[in-house]
Amino acid sequence: MKSGQSAIVAQGLYKRFKTGRSHIEVLKRVDFDAAHGEVTMVMGPSGSGKSTLVAALSGLLKPDEGSVTSLGEDIWSMRGGRADRFRLDHCGFIFQGFNLFSALTALQQVEIILKYQGVAKREARERAAAALDEVGLGARLNQRPAELSGGEKQRVAIARALAKAPQLLFADEPTSALDGENGQVVIRLIQRAAKAHGAAVICVTHDPRLEAFADRVIHLEDGRILDDRRTAPSPGAPEVLRPRHPEFIGA
Repeated sequence: MKSGQSAIVAQGLYKRFKTGRSHIEVLKRVDFDAAHGEVTMVMGPSGSGKSTLVAALSGLLKPDEGSVTSLGEDIWSMRGGRADRFRLDHCGFIFQGFNLFSALTALQQVEIILKYQGVAKREARERAAAALDEVGLGARLNQRPAELSGGEKQRVAIARALAKAPQLLFADEPTSALDGENGQVVIRLIQRAAKAHGAAVICVTHDPRLEAFADRVIHLEDGRILDDRRTAPSPGAPEVLRPRHPEFIGA
């Protein structure tokens, strides 16, 4: 994959939900695309359709109309478990709720997803440790979620996503449960996934402070794209944090 190369293209996404006797249109024939090596920020108020868009793009929620082509494949034409396997092999997910297993250590949280991919036990452990070290948790490998702060939990979730070297990374309100300082650390790590790992990062947020980390900002409201613009780095723009282990990139 090359930076700037198209990773995902969606056309005419339409989704509505039934509420009682009526229907609510959440996505109104949205066209969308994202490129490798870039952070595409999808912004808008609550109820604008942001999370539904990400669910449709990632293969988690089937739209009523429209198509999604990811890495050259139409994900909504996949049969059986192919869509699940596609997500496992190519997609990383980061959610505001962390989605960690309470009984597992930080290292085990990351290892488990690699084992599902069929990675050998020793390699899975090495890659999991490297991913956690990359996000600054090298000294917290054996801690369980109850022993971690909110920012640390989110970094475990990021390490879990990065350990797979995903080509597509979906982040849904990844900083909403964090304070300003931890939120900035987390979004820098997500930015690194694009710049150092070459992933196409699609980040949904309502926090305008995160715009400084985006290559492109899309504003969604009432199920429609109102604005789509590329950003230019300013003199005070944040620098991308570099990984501690360059050899881990693309592992």
